[in-house]
Amino acid sequence: MDSLVLDVLEMLALDSPPGRFQDLLDRARRENLPLMSLVELERAVQLALRIQDFSHQRRRRESVMAGLVTTVHDMTVPYDPAALLKVITSRARALLGFDMTYISLRNPEGGSYIHSSDGDTTTLNVRRVLEEGYGLGSLAQEAGAPCWTSDYLNDDRIPHRQHLDSFVRAEGLHAIMAVPIRQDGVPVGVLYAAERIVRHFTPDEISCMQCLADFAAVALEKARILHRSQQENAELASANARGKADIARLRELARASSELGALALGSGDLEESAKIAARALDAALVVSDACGQAFAYAGRVPEFNGELIAQAVLEAHGAGGPVAMGENAWAAPLRAGDELGVVLLQSAQSLGRDELDFLGFVAQMMSLQLVMQDNAAAAQGPLRDEFLGELLTATPQLPPDQLARRAMQLGIDSDKLHVVVAVRLEGDERGKAVAWSSTYAHHRSGLMTVHADDIVLLLPGTDASAAARTVFGELSPLLAEPVTVASAGPAVGLSSVSEVYQEVLRCCDALIALDGVGSAASVDDLGFLGLLLSDNYDVDRFVESVLGPVLAHDAERKTNLVATLEAYFASGNSPRKAASRLYVHRNTVTRRLESIAELLGPGWQHPRQATEAQLALRLLRARDALRRRREAASGAQDTLGT
Repeated sequence: MDSLVLDVLEMLALDSPPGRFQDLLDRARRENLPLMSLVELERAVQLALRIQDFSHQRRRRESVMAGLVTTVHDMTVPYDPAALLKVITSRARALLGFDMTYISLRNPEGGSYIHSSDGDTTTLNVRRVLEEGYGLGSLAQEAGAPCWTSDYLNDDRIPHRQHLDSFVRAEGLHAIMAVPIRQDGVPVGVLYAAERIVRHFTPDEISCMQCLADFAAVALEKARILHRSQQENAELASANARGKADIARLRELARASSELGALALGSGDLEESAKIAARALDAALVVSDACGQAFAYAGRVPEFNGELIAQAVLEAHGAGGPVAMGENAWAAPLRAGDELGVVLLQSAQSLGRDELDFLGFVAQMMSLQLVMQDNAAAAQGPLRDEFLGELLTATPQLPPDQLARRAMQLGIDSDKLHVVVAVRLEGDERGKAVAWSSTYAHHRSGLMTVHADDIVLLLPGTDASAAARTVFGELSPLLAEPVTVASAGPAVGLSSVSEVYQEVLRCCDALIALDGVGSAASVDDLGFLGLLLSDNYDVDRFVESVLGPVLAHDAERKTNLVATLEAYFASGNSPRKAASRLYVHRNTVTRRLESIAELLGPGWQHPRQATEAQLALRLLRARDALRRRREAASGAQDTLGT
């Protein structure tokens, strides 16, 4: 008997399977052990099996506790909270040996969805939507405690729903446990465990699931705190970036303000002030008086009609500061003595408070510039008129350095190219025209005088035609009588102004003779007449202006368009006769004429252009002949010299 008891203790120590204990009892019965000894042996085996069961339960609890401790450790690691929920589902299944585990979370808009799952499944997909108010999860959330069933489909306590039952049936599930996940007493989700057999869950399993659900709640809280922290950090970063941008913007505006102040105090150019302001505000800007006469531009300024400018002057001066004039357009009041004006600005984006304050400062500095310029102009007016009169008549003859020094004293840059513009009036509105011209020239760093009954302006620039059109376009609407504007240049150096002025006078006389009263043109605009009116008779420039594209085409592509053009004019504008002259097919001439039309424009055969083209061709041939003669004469001299 003692040996059998020792065998029981030995098997218990070795954690033998229960079948070994049963084999020992069977052997004792076969050996006809006394009844009392057999009873004692059976009692020993029962105690051993109970001890073994207790030991297994303890080890299982220890394993579960170790898993829970590991899960707690995972909670301290900076995991992504969403990934941590997936860890909890897999840990629950691994610790308790369930067939499936999954977590559902509530949607803010209502209902729930499957967040994560673990175990073999066919229909349980992540993001699957679950109806609220049905199933075991709904009971658990309402009760605020775990709910379970040994056989879901056959449990009438559960509020069933067809799509939920079909899902349970498709997965072959029977035993299901649902444990609510709560935050601040409010259910936010459910932790599920399921088995494909009918079974009852043990208190240890329920307790472990409750712990894991609490861990899930912590993970969700961690996610909420993390999300809020990230939002706050993003808001702080955005506020910091905005602050830095605002500081940088204020520094930029302060720098531009300093530049504007220096220009205003130093009697700087109004155009330069406009450019600084436009660059600082990333906008287009125009400075205008109340009548719509523009003093300065910067950027791509849209067309502002007189009605809009009048409204802008009224509203800006009424408000005493910048006012909105439509979408991304503003006006700031400008005052120079008794004269009112406005600074109009068009931006691609809305202006903030700082930018509007800066625009008001810009208007103040420009007002100061206009006042100082007007005072200087009033003081220097006779000197400026006298100086321009001397330039027009070339008396007295002064060296270039003295001319430059006098020009600098009057604010004229002698290194710049200048064009000469003459305004001839037909009526008795000379006083108004003189006042306008004086202001116009002064604001453009030019000169104005009345000479031989004409108003003459010397303006910085190289495009005489554009200068004439601008003066005509701004002055003529202010006068009731027609005005004729002529121009020429640019003058290379102040000493050549008198020569350019003589060209302007001839151009003006030609305009009037050609019934061009009330129009504007430059010497270049008159074509071959301009060539005759010019002092320097620039044949090359005239030929280039008329035939330049055709000459370049022949030079680059080795074509004969110039010869074709000569033959065409010589044949009375007949393509057939021109083809005979050139010994080519008529279609060839037609194609060449089409090329000429593309190069010279569709109006090249109009009488005026055709005349200029024929004159240019004759001058071209004469010039080439003279050059060949000079070359031949030079070659002959070289031969005689040798």
